[in-house]
Amino acid sequence: MLRREFIAGAAVGCALSALPLRTHAQQSGMGRTRIGVLMYGTPENNPSTQALLEGFRQLGYVDGQNLAIEYRYAQGRPERLPGLAADLVQIKPAVIFAIGGDVTPHVTKATQSIPIIYEMSADPVQLGIAKTLAKPGGNASGVTLLSDQLAAKRLETFKEAAPRITRVGLLRDPSHVDNELPVAEQSAKALNLDLLPIEIRNLSELDRTLETAKKAEIDSLYVVSSRHTDANAPRIVEFASQHRLPMVAGWGAWVQAGCLISYGPNVGEMIRLAARYLEPVLKGANPGDLPVQQPTRFELFVNLRTAKALGLTIPESFLLRADKVIE
Repeated sequence: MLRREFIAGAAVGCALSALPLRTHAQQSGMGRTRIGVLMYGTPENNPSTQALLEGFRQLGYVDGQNLAIEYRYAQGRPERLPGLAADLVQIKPAVIFAIGGDVTPHVTKATQSIPIIYEMSADPVQLGIAKTLAKPGGNASGVTLLSDQLAAKRLETFKEAAPRITRVGLLRDPSHVDNELPVAEQSAKALNLDLLPIEIRNLSELDRTLETAKKAEIDSLYVVSSRHTDANAPRIVEFASQHRLPMVAGWGAWVQAGCLISYGPNVGEMIRLAARYLEPVLKGANPGDLPVQQPTRFELFVNLRTAKALGLTIPESFLLRADKVIE
């Protein structure tokens, strides 16, 4: 299979040439640079944590050697985020990494002086965190998984893999700030598809929401990845399987769970790209002067086991374009 690689954000390095150095980074004991990390989930086997550490190692920064990392995890409880962000600010790290669009606003509210680097699937401009992607301003920058035409390409790829679909339920969390719905609606018209938005406002009513969507005679599902939908991926995939609904989503993990196809950026790679901001910031760059990076390469995953269960035959030409095929 062909493998695609992400193009690193060269603009980050280019933006440094004319920037003055700030004061030296905050140091902890043994000459280690202290940084803070705030995440929504739990520390146990957290893939975001591992991707971030790998990104640091690629730069020559290792926790316990030249870095002292202070982690704060919300344990999946959003009400804890403001207090955890304030706690990190109190220890005065050189940089704070915020992983997630639901995490970052709490950090930017907690400090306007400590540099902030983020990774999110939301739109930082719509969130009010960045003035523009090219010049975010303030004390924060990083990477977003959004790309303007990604939703259109995802829906087009979905129709190619499952040509029989005609009425697609678009499952989304309305509190997640993204542009997928309007872009997908335009694409659906061009593909002669009916698109039915399905909003998950209350996770306790997920099953009822899905059953209501099925009564609306959807024949397929498009899942917009967000904290809530990702956390409920097993249940959503199970529902799609029970009702023989082809499904497309944004990350490869969905296909690993049984989704038919996914098309989107590699989340781990994007977190490693966010880690690359550490070096210029420690050398004196203000994050607000560094452009927010977007994905430039995308991965196509296909689950042939799911295709077989749905009675779909995926063309060989389609499979040859895939980055990963599960058989």
